[in-house]
Order: sequence, then structure tokens, then C-alpha cells
Amino acid sequence: MKRKPAVETLNRADQELDLTLRPRRFADFVGQSKVRERLELFVEAARGRGEALDHVLLCGPPGLGKTTLAYILAEAMEVNIKATSGPVVDKPGDLAGLLTNLERGDILFIDEIHRMQKAVEEYLYSAMEDFVLDIMIDQGANARSVRLNLPRFTLVGATTRSGLLTAPLRSRFGQTARLDYYSTADLCTIVQRSARILDISVEEEGAAEIARRARGTPRIANNLLRWVRDYAQVRADNRITREVADRALAMLDIDVHGLDEMDKRILEAIFHKFSGGPVGLHSLAVSVGEEAGTIEEVYEPYLIQEGYLKRTSQGRVLTERGYAVLGATPPAGGPPQLQMF
Repeated sequence: MKRKPAVETLNRADQELDLTLRPRRFADFVGQSKVRERLELFVEAARGRGEALDHVLLCGPPGLGKTTLAYILAEAMEVNIKATSGPVVDKPGDLAGLLTNLERGDILFIDEIHRMQKAVEEYLYSAMEDFVLDIMIDQGANARSVRLNLPRFTLVGATTRSGLLTAPLRSRFGQTARLDYYSTADLCTIVQRSARILDISVEEEGAAEIARRARGTPRIANNLLRWVRDYAQVRADNRITREVADRALAMLDIDVHGLDEMDKRILEAIFHKFSGGPVGLHSLAVSVGEEAGTIEEVYEPYLIQEGYLKRTSQGRVLTERGYAVLGATPPAGGPPQLQMF
């Protein structure tokens, strides 16, 4: 008999609406065709043998569907899934509590797994490889180790920074899948699907306008759709056309290129304050009033991918496209040609 997935969430109210928009089957999952095909085969083979899935590592920028895929894997395998995040599991006892409550074949999903404490991570090694957990009881002369046998479970880890994972942990995942940014066509399909679920009237051109400005990310596309829905409800008779979407997104300072206010502040700071670059990350962060880590992880990937910015050994430099979006002219000879890294 199929068991209903048990989900542990940190913010239940915020998750409920998001879960309604998440596809629950591979057939409903749009984009990432190669990853989806591999995981479907992976599940079919495991079910054919009557075994639990091998451990899976999902990598990629935020909002691309790593959590969604974890739930789809649980649904496809007809098993329970328990979800947590790396920073929350800060003691070995927390991990032991999660693992000992799993049943055979269940999935333990750990988001941001690269942020787990080193001491906790080391307990995962034997749990993932041998399905045992060695717990130390007492201290000093009375210390002793107790071995707990675990059911054969599946660990699904998600990370936005796979380079921060230690080699011993990374090597214990049998399947690694990297998710990339979505095409505008795929995002348009996602927006239309979400609109049907939320009972929103959206024209194809309106959905395409939202998709173009969603930075290749389904989570952003769904968030923009909710905002455009609110705008259309108040000012456009509940109908989303291209013009309505354009006006609604303009209120959020999101331009036709998908650049928001902070994106433009970063590009303008490099142009006006640092003559187009190169400029170091920390100097740039101070100039725009944002954390260096946030710029590096949240804003830079899109700006670099779209060709507005490049990262060199001497700092960040505007590209010709970066100058163009600011309505400026590159210096004679073009942007500085520096060694890339």
C-alpha cells in the first residue's frame, strides 16, 4: 500500500502554497530533460530490482527544482520523505533521530547539505555506506560506542555550492545531477501550468513576458506570476496580457532584460565608481551595500551567464553588453582583456 509522504518543514505556512505549484510526477516536471531522463531510469531500475535508490546529490543554483525532484523521487518510489537542512542538523543526536525513524527505502532529504557541521557529516559516512550509526555514550573512562543498524535508506542532498562538499561525502553519492538555468520556453510552460493551478487567466504573451524576466529560474517565475496576479486583480480586471505583465513588473523595477534594482546597482557601481573595472568583490559589495557572499551567490551567476559581467583574476569587469544595457560606450579598444579564472 502506498504511504503518504511525511514532510517536515521549517515554515509550514509558506511551504503549503509552494507545494501546490510543485509537480509531483516526472511527467509534469518541465525542463532539465537530461537530468529527468536519468532519474526516471534510475527509479525504474531500482523498482525493478525491489531495492532502495542509491544516494542522490542534486547541485545547482537556488530555485531550479532540487527540492521538487526530491519529492518526485519519493512519489515515484512510493516511499516516505523527511526533509531538513544542513544548518539545522547541528548535533550528531539530531542526525541520529532522523535516521533511526526512517523505514526501508525512505528518503532523507537534506537541503544545503554543504552547510552541515563537520562532526555531523562524519556520522553520515558509515550511515550512507554501511547503513550503521556508531554513537558515543558518556565521556572519558566511561565512554563507549553503541552501533545502531539502520534500514537501507536513500539520502538526497541538495547544494548550491557543490565545491564546498568534502571529497569523502561527495564520493558516497551514487548519482550526481546538476541543474542548469531554464530556457524562456520552458519557463513559459511553467508559468502557464502555475496559472492553471492558481486559476489565473493569462494570455500566452503575458506568460512569455513573465518568463523572459524570471532569470531562468522557476521559483522566480512563480513569484512574479503571483505579483502580476495581484496587479491584474486590482488594476486589470483579473486578466494578464503582455502589457499588464509589463506594467506590473515595471513596478518591481524588473526591466525587459530581467535585471532588478540590485543587478543594475551592481553594474552602475562598476561603471561609475570603478570605471568599468576591474574591481574586487569586497569593494563592490561595500559600494552597493550588500554582502559579498550574496553578490557572489545570488546576483553574479545571472549577470555572468547573460554576459553583462565577467570575473577575472584582477576583479569584476563590465562586458560590452554590460555597457550597452547601461546606455554607455565601452572604452576605446573595448573592455580590458584580462586573464579569466
